[in-house]
Amino acid sequence: MQHWLDRYGYSLNGVAVLLWPISVLFGAVVRLRRWLYQHGLRRSESLRVPVIVVGNISVGGTGKTPLVARLVELLREAGYTPGIVSRGYGGHSTEWPRQVVADSDPMLVGDEPVLLARRCRCAVVVGPDRVAAARLLVETYGCNLVVSDDGLQHYHLRRDIEIAVVDGFRRLGNAACLPAGPLREPPSRLREVDFVVGNGAARGREYLMSLRGETAVNLEDPLITSTLASFRQCTVHAVAGIGDPWRFFDHLRHARLRLIEHPFPDHHPFKPEDLQFREDLPVLMTEKDAIKCRGITPASCWYVPVSAQLDPEFEDQLLKRVAMVAMAKGIRRRPETLPRRPRLAPLSEPLSGDEPDGQETAGDSGVPRQQSTAGVRQGASGIDL
Repeated sequence: MQHWLDRYGYSLNGVAVLLWPISVLFGAVVRLRRWLYQHGLRRSESLRVPVIVVGNISVGGTGKTPLVARLVELLREAGYTPGIVSRGYGGHSTEWPRQVVADSDPMLVGDEPVLLARRCRCAVVVGPDRVAAARLLVETYGCNLVVSDDGLQHYHLRRDIEIAVVDGFRRLGNAACLPAGPLREPPSRLREVDFVVGNGAARGREYLMSLRGETAVNLEDPLITSTLASFRQCTVHAVAGIGDPWRFFDHLRHARLRLIEHPFPDHHPFKPEDLQFREDLPVLMTEKDAIKCRGITPASCWYVPVSAQLDPEFEDQLLKRVAMVAMAKGIRRRPETLPRRPRLAPLSEPLSGDEPDGQETAGDSGVPRQQSTAGVRQGASGIDL
């Protein structure tokens, strides 16, 4: 499906034109479904705590996972106790809802929830019924704020704040709904959300998000790290089983690495033979793929963790909106005791490829506003997770 959309969904072509009538019907059904929820003809469930939904209107990855991780960090710094609810896509568990911890089996609960559990160190619950999963977060794990990962179209869970992520470079493709284009909902849906975040580049009312990752971590021994620059001396195998593998490959090229590309479908269940290459060269993969590959990789296999850097104004506006919702629901937060994360570089500064070659080391592992600047604002490479 993703390969089909990559080929036909990001341009106007004969296939898209033939499928256009079906897309119009799909868009009408989607609008009707949302209208039924908005007018109470289909039931949505509220929680007694604020609910933030992070999602997108297109099929495939746009960078939601690192954004969710940063939001949880930001909310914790502000004194809240956030928890994450996710569908658990790709998981084959028969018991739902269920908690996800750092060592959970991604084949049971999905790769992205395990990644979030490791990164965020907060309560994560997955299940097809997001309302039941969210209630478990609140009633069992003491969360006073819920972040719903990839939940924009799940209207059964009533939300207080909606954040949509847009691929800053591929944008909305040919702007058609499925199957002629890549959209789950019509483009007009973006006008209804509270915030729009552009991954890698932003336009108009969007807030810029930059994803940064300059360090590689050894898959079998996470205490061993190395800069990406240290891999310039040889060609590397680049492995990516994410929504847009070429964004990861472009990120590595931006660091001036020579690649042999190995794209896989999103959420691919890796097997040892997938990583057996004739050339005895280092392997670099995404952190999401590494979740499923520990124990089946060659010795020189590394993953590249990325972190989201957000527009400071977006963070401030979001916290103000959250505070208003929390006050209305009677949620009290701890005083801010944690320092805000220092900003390493301006958002407009691209990922540098000019750092000196590194050596292997051992260590520890609101209200949207109109932009005054016309055109597109770009940040570091927006790796798609």
